[in-house]
Amino acid sequence: MKFENVDITKEANIYFDGKVTSRTLYLKNGERKTLGFMLPGEYEFGTGAKECMEVLNGEMDICLPGESVYTTYKKGATFIVPGNSKFKVKVSTFGDYCCSYIED
Repeated sequence: MKFENVDITKEANIYFDGKVTSRTLYLKNGERKTLGFMLPGEYEFGTGAKECMEVLNGEMDICLPGESVYTTYKKGATFIVPGNSKFKVKVSTFGDYCCSYIED
């Protein structure tokens, strides 16, 4: 997939001592997305808006809010994270992702 006619924030969003980074894109229709990369590790993220996460490459083990087990998501898979929640991520190799923010 290719995004055209976007504005991008040049400065990276950096988390967990640089093990997770992303860049924010703003599409002309008002949508906001981040393109990011995760190195191996275990992370917990908080959300504001509802998010649709797409795994672009690699794989991630995800424990969504209200769940007690991790589910593995590989290249091409997507999952939804509710707004105003937290979710856990385990990455054993790397995770390349696109996050789309969903305003209800």
